[in-house]
Amino acid sequence: MQIENHIFQNIKFLQSPNFNERPKNSIISLIVIHSISLPPNVYGNEYVEDFFMNKLKISDHDYFDEIKDLKVSSHLYIKRTGEIIQFVPFNMRAWHAGDSSYKGVRDCNNYSIGIELEGTDRDNFSNNQYEKLIQISKQIIKNYPEINKDKIVGHSEISPGRKTDPGDKFEWNKYLNAL
Repeated sequence: MQIENHIFQNIKFLQSPNFNERPKNSIISLIVIHSISLPPNVYGNEYVEDFFMNKLKISDHDYFDEIKDLKVSSHLYIKRTGEIIQFVPFNMRAWHAGDSSYKGVRDCNNYSIGIELEGTDRDNFSNNQYEKLIQISKQIIKNYPEINKDKIVGHSEISPGRKTDPGDKFEWNKYLNAL
């Protein structure tokens, strides 16, 4: 698995419309780990992909009416099966972090790579997800030298009080020690 032109080769790439240019002179220097499931607590469908592509069929679930106007994306999404989907090239600004700050620097979308894991902050993540997350994180660190394992955070760390993901079930030691 390797990165060429800011896109992982040999994985599914779906170009989300929800991105823009990073600010001039911004340096990619952070990975943000998230969790997501749509509808909440339901796995094994394509609703997250549809959400990131602005193709979510609102009539499929009552919850979708609450998020119908949101424009969201992430660079990568890892399903519970281990399937990886990329939505935004790494040199572009994905819309994953929202109101956020890391070490006093606001708007983490400007300088971070967002990785969504199919899951919730209350469920364990699958071994397949950890394996793929470790593989892609190693490649990201190799390709973006400002990132190291000390510059990998959960969404909850950059948006405290607003976000709780990836949650207490995420095994940070298992993940970071493998890097």
